[in-house]
Amino acid sequence: MCPSTPDIQPPRLIAWEITRRCPLNCKHCRAAARDQVYPDELTTDQCLRLLDNIASFAKPIIILTGGEPMSRSDIYTVARHGHNLGLRVVMAPCGTLINQTTIQQIIEAGIQCISISLDGATAASHDAFRGIPGAFDSALNAIRLAQSHNLPFQINTTITQHNLDELPAILNLATELKAVTFNPFLLVPIGRGSDLAHQALSPEQYEQTLQYLAQQSTTAAIPIRVTCAPHYQRIIRQNKSFAIPDAAHPQTPTKFQTGCMGGKTFAFISHTGSVQICGFLEQSAGQLTQNNLDFQAIWHNSDFLRSIRAVDEYQGKCGFCEYRYVCGGCRARAFALTGDYLQSEPFCVYQPQAKP
Repeated sequence: MCPSTPDIQPPRLIAWEITRRCPLNCKHCRAAARDQVYPDELTTDQCLRLLDNIASFAKPIIILTGGEPMSRSDIYTVARHGHNLGLRVVMAPCGTLINQTTIQQIIEAGIQCISISLDGATAASHDAFRGIPGAFDSALNAIRLAQSHNLPFQINTTITQHNLDELPAILNLATELKAVTFNPFLLVPIGRGSDLAHQALSPEQYEQTLQYLAQQSTTAAIPIRVTCAPHYQRIIRQNKSFAIPDAAHPQTPTKFQTGCMGGKTFAFISHTGSVQICGFLEQSAGQLTQNNLDFQAIWHNSDFLRSIRAVDEYQGKCGFCEYRYVCGGCRARAFALTGDYLQSEPFCVYQPQAKP
């Protein structure tokens, strides 16, 4: 049996919203980002010192995201510093700023992989979702440049009613493009995404979609990694055909197969230095600009993070479900729909065994 307050693990992944500025106008954007200068973003010096602190106690993957991370003129300085510290630095650009010059700068800075979003299998559907004509062509151009420079890339897709029927075609496109991973995200209705509440999948569609992705993962030519859908881990354990080697017991988390990692092995850092469990739950675990950029202190001492890690204390069925240690439900979705981040995952149809 897993303890309810496990030993604190070092972060394995940190998504860093290094800027909120973005030229796109995506309908689902959690940050409602715009193409403008945002005040109080961390300076270059603060960024470098923050990386020093992180590298002093952990070696996570650093995901430079935004907004559009390439809109910062110092992005390559920051990336190179992280790389020199022994961190694996990756980046999530929109694609619009990638050209022959910048792709070379990305590689020279030590960025080891990029992610490009495709939210439709065609220009019409993708551009409608991204809010800018030509976004699809820009994304494909960025992918071709990555291919020509042997830079690994993954494809991200936010799944809504808008593109649910296109999911097989998007997966096929990601496969044809030879992405290293297909990474579907399930919509969390915050930011501009709150206006898409009517576009969110129903709980039943959510379950069916995860079942489909689990089935595809057994035959797909590229890995499928599902994000913002922690009960995917329940699904692959319930069906023996999806079985993963070291997860025979429903309560046994594995090193790389867990549900919501937020606050446990994953952290999000906002453009102003707020530490969060993810980009979709804006509850702050601590403000880096107020503690001398000491990420380690926040990671180890935050009461909020302690509450997130105490899975047995979750409310409703998430607190006693037999899959709670490998799933845990989406805390951001619980907060968005109930106002309480410790409540049960609202989009889970599974009924656990009776509460003891």
